Amino acid sequence: MKAVIQRVGRTALSVEGRLVSEIPFGLAVYLGVQCGDTDAMPAAMAKKLAAMRIFEDAAGKMNLSVKDVGGQVLLISQFTLCGDCSHGNRPSFTLAERPERAKALYERTAEELAALGVTVKTGVFGADMKIEQFNDGPVTIIYEI
Repeated sequence: MKAVIQRVGRTALSVEGRLVSEIPFGLAVYLGVQCGDTDAMPAAMAKKLAAMRIFEDAAGKMNLSVKDVGGQVLLISQFTLCGDCSHGNRPSFTLAERPERAKALYERTAEELAALGVTVKTGVFGADMKIEQFNDGPVTIIYEI
């Protein structure tokens, strides 16, 4: 699993012009599921996302998690994170997991986050999503397990 984690202010996700999900502040997490990802990975990813200290404390130091600040997570499936650009200019997506399995692991990640007490909103798996995102910082972390 690969994630691009961004600290955000208001972020909204729409499909076909219809608002599907939005959060007031927290994390926008783009999640890619790769071939070979295991059933244990969603719990590990959720644990890391819930505990990652990338929000500032009173001293201005990144020392607080999304849970600590009462933020939310907008979890967005993104198979293109699994793209391989090492040969030529057109990415190969052979490392991306099959849609059925990828969807199951993506949904499980959302469930695991919610079980940890994080408010989670999701996109629509496989849809052409439009995302309005207000980056905060900006703070962007790439995490892979």
